[in-house]
Amino acid sequence: MTMDLKAADYLPADLERALLVGRVWREGVGPCVVVVRAGQVFDITAQCATVSDLLERDDLLAFVRGVPGEALGAASALVAAALDPRAADQAPRLLAPCDLQAIKACGVTFAVSLLERVIEEQAGGDAARAAALRASLLQDIGSDLSAIKPGSPEAEALKQQFIARGAWSQYMEVGIGPYAEVFSKSQPMSAVGLGADVGLHPESHWNNPEPEIVLAVTSRAQAVGATLGNDVNLRDIEGRSALLLGKAKDNNGSCALGPFIRLFDEYYTIDTVRQAEVRLRIEGADDDFVLDGESRMREISRDPLDLVAQTCGAHHQYPDGFMLFLGTMFSPIKDRGAKGAGFTHKLGDKVSISSGALGTLVNHVQRSNAIAPWTFGVRALYANLAQRGLLKGAQ
Repeated sequence: MTMDLKAADYLPADLERALLVGRVWREGVGPCVVVVRAGQVFDITAQCATVSDLLERDDLLAFVRGVPGEALGAASALVAAALDPRAADQAPRLLAPCDLQAIKACGVTFAVSLLERVIEEQAGGDAARAAALRASLLQDIGSDLSAIKPGSPEAEALKQQFIARGAWSQYMEVGIGPYAEVFSKSQPMSAVGLGADVGLHPESHWNNPEPEIVLAVTSRAQAVGATLGNDVNLRDIEGRSALLLGKAKDNNGSCALGPFIRLFDEYYTIDTVRQAEVRLRIEGADDDFVLDGESRMREISRDPLDLVAQTCGAHHQYPDGFMLFLGTMFSPIKDRGAKGAGFTHKLGDKVSISSGALGTLVNHVQRSNAIAPWTFGVRALYANLAQRGLLKGAQ
């Protein structure tokens, strides 16, 4: 059971008016910065060597609309090549649309995901205990967490109730307390793009995708666009201890972004993000398993720009900008196999994350030690740009 999508279906529904930026790998050349205008792709690396440089421009929209570049054809052709393993090696290949930016992520920003993190913690990473804990926790809470504003007097009162019961959790602290959870998801240059394999740590046996909208933010803490992301999550490893968050989150291929960053303009704004719906579909390679879910950004407990402000400001700077995962309300619990065992990935799963204004991000699941290792980092990028005589193009 697979979705019958055309290449154009992986791109924004209003592609003709969408302003997109991203990166492609051109064989014999290296990574290139591209813009998409009216559905056509242009390589602008000669004018702007990195996406980080591009997003920092004060005249970003005017520049992207008018900058000359080498025509690479239709965006749909790039998408088709990214999704076809038979595509010629010489065809440009889509990469994650960011480069030098830090990759940050926000956790437990939705009530549902808050409950699932508490369940992971109380289960100690044991998936078999999750169903019983879920029922018990829902009975104990007795209120709608989505109606609680983090940091409010009502949130503080609820906190004191849980402390009195001996049921307070570190996840509730960041879920309804004044401070958001913001962590480093992945290293600059390490994210994979459309069509690539995502990786699961070989020691994980309870895991899931996390479909999210990801903001592109400048060094001045200005959100200038958004893309789709998969914050691959290892529930068993994080559930054993929050101190294993790095092991659970940052592995080879554990972060996927794309297909492109859509810039904010008169047609697509931060308010579009606030009202967006993000859909997830998981399709098993061998077991005919299908799971569908949806996140509604209007149910997020913290405003996206508040999350930006908590990440970057006088207390912390990101001179190359950053990508910020906004969190998800979708933690799959549908049984896959034994009753009560819940969901976990199987190798070969196809994960599709979509939102109408951003398109669709598709990846396949493998082990992080079995997919191609990450070898092209920041030093390799600058060596490549220097060899091409492009460092002078950085703005």
